[in-house]
Amino acid sequence: MNNNAEKIVEIIFEYITKIQPLREYEEILMELSYMGRSLANADRCTVWVVDTKNSEIWSKVSHGIDTIHIPMSSGIVGQAIENKTQMIINDVQKNENFNAEVDKKSGYETRNMMVIPMFNRHNVIIGAFQVINKKEGDFNDADLKYLMLAASYSAETLDAAILADENDQTQKEMIFLMSEAVEKRSKETGNHIKRVAAYSRILSTAYGLSEEETYTLEFASPMHDIGKIGIPDAILNKPGKHTVEEFEIMKTHALLGYEILSASPRGMLKAAAIVAYEHHERYNGKGYPLGLKGEEIHIYGRITAVADVFDALGSDRCYKKAWPLEKILELFKEERGEHFDPILVDLLMENLDTFLEIRDKFKDSIQ
Repeated sequence: MNNNAEKIVEIIFEYITKIQPLREYEEILMELSYMGRSLANADRCTVWVVDTKNSEIWSKVSHGIDTIHIPMSSGIVGQAIENKTQMIINDVQKNENFNAEVDKKSGYETRNMMVIPMFNRHNVIIGAFQVINKKEGDFNDADLKYLMLAASYSAETLDAAILADENDQTQKEMIFLMSEAVEKRSKETGNHIKRVAAYSRILSTAYGLSEEETYTLEFASPMHDIGKIGIPDAILNKPGKHTVEEFEIMKTHALLGYEILSASPRGMLKAAAIVAYEHHERYNGKGYPLGLKGEEIHIYGRITAVADVFDALGSDRCYKKAWPLEKILELFKEERGEHFDPILVDLLMENLDTFLEIRDKFKDSIQ
């Protein structure tokens, strides 16, 4: 094996080691693009993904420019994908399929490029490597051979990432569908859970939770009231105040939600079980069902409590009209350190403009 081949193998194994533990789709795409750039000794590399449903190709990994969506057969990359062929073009500006709009938008000048389609194990094209501007001279057959080697590995990695991303999207859709089913049964709109999810993300980020924890809570918080599926309609949708007995029954939704969700081995649903169980706990220990106090309450429960109450007070319900913003903020100030974590109340106030933008974006049609 010559020195150049040894270097190529070393680069590929270096990136295999980096990519194997990654779970986030975008992180995998980013590392694949870095690998392609290193292998081809190029200035830029873009990993394109085929979207058959929308008849387009897109990329979230483009060094120096934003996400791009283009028609399936458009441009040089589109032609390579459509014709299932590798391309080396060392005078791009003269190629009739070259789209100069990207260069115009970014201020970048493309001199030469190499494109290699990626096929999955069923021989279906799922994407393409596009490397741009070799740092020294023109692209050649040796560059093509080495990048094809990387493309073979990358195709399997990308195919697995696409499947994982689709599974993740399906899981999130199921979470929202289940949550919406409960909301509709309690005569509330699905936008309530969308707002709670968005508010939870803002508070999680501001509080300093990791991106993984923030992501988890964003999709766990909509399931806070899943236990209401076990509450009788007459109590759930009662327009007036509950009797003592009715309220005791209503309170059982926290435990019911926990029991429904906690049996799942999925991390997101286990987080949702915590949210369902603890979002009615109070910082002063006077909440339910456990009477937890302060930081005994999981941060997921504390965050969801703020998000849920902020949204509930500002929305019409069967038993009340929406409160004006001033009254809502006054309550949070009064309940700072009592009902709610004082730090989270402060973060709510600091991010109020963003909360209001979300409220307007997901406004209930009945309001």
